[in-house]
Amino acid sequence: MYNFKNDYSEGAHPRILDKLIETNLVQQLGYGEDQYAHEAKAILRERLNNPAAAIHFVSGGTQTNLLIISFLLRVHEAVISAKTGHIAANETGAIEATGHKVITTETIDGKLRPEDVAEVLAAYALAPHVVKPRIVYISNSTEIGTFYTNEEIKALYKFCQSHQLLLYMDGARLGHALTAENNDLTLATISQYTDVFYIGGTKNGALLGEAIIFNKPELATDFDYAIKQKGAMLAKGRILSIQFLELFKDDLYFDLARKANVMAMRIAAAVRGKGYTFLTESTTNQLFPILPKKVIERLSLNYQFYIWKNIDADYAAIRLITSWATDEEKVTAFIKDLQEA
Repeated sequence: MYNFKNDYSEGAHPRILDKLIETNLVQQLGYGEDQYAHEAKAILRERLNNPAAAIHFVSGGTQTNLLIISFLLRVHEAVISAKTGHIAANETGAIEATGHKVITTETIDGKLRPEDVAEVLAAYALAPHVVKPRIVYISNSTEIGTFYTNEEIKALYKFCQSHQLLLYMDGARLGHALTAENNDLTLATISQYTDVFYIGGTKNGALLGEAIIFNKPELATDFDYAIKQKGAMLAKGRILSIQFLELFKDDLYFDLARKANVMAMRIAAAVRGKGYTFLTESTTNQLFPILPKKVIERLSLNYQFYIWKNIDADYAAIRLITSWATDEEKVTAFIKDLQEA
């Protein structure tokens, strides 16, 4: 069985494992004060074109969302998310467990636009009897494979600024968004047009780890206290920083994401070649093809994936995710089985 359920079934890219072994017995300070952390942050600030950015390394995406959102919100404030957003659809109510409401809104493609946020603000205008929206949460790429353009991010950020809102981007699959066909965003433009975001390592070659970026350092004042208090400050912080140093000292991070996208697009072309359609149009590593259930049953004999949504009695949408380590031979085999099913 080959697993297309997620992009973290494998361990880590060999270069990362080699670097961890190479530096294993080199003594370093703990809690994120190691030399590798300083080097990795310097490289990231250069990529961001933001020398003032405050950067912190933590272990996972849910932890990152919980840390950032609970830190930035006051007790009466809430976060706005697309209904498909990870903080709303997954994460076991982690944000709500901190006492903050997640306000969800329907979107056509998993992306929030100024008009979507405006509707939420209008619905929550009866102060002080309702929670106060403060953060706009977006994912790039989204949970359904779409991604934001430069113009979309710029428009959303300007809207947020004009309404005293903070824009926070979940970058669990940021590499796949930035290497997608027709993408025109860069790390530098994201740093310019968001308040906070994170760069996901777990889903793109790292053993684990996410890099939190506060583009405005004043927002991060005392954030290290929150990291420690919530148990997210690793004593052996080098485990995280070494990985980001290796991923970003050259273009490895983007090369890995690009490969995952290329593998996904090979499958997408085969799906279209059979005359099938998609639940969403994606050029990232997440695909949602709508297939006959008899074809899904046949493919399930050799491949693992999620049945995402039943369309009718005969068709369903499945979710296929490719990773940096997706085997080309397995993709070829999947395409062959799809064509014969």
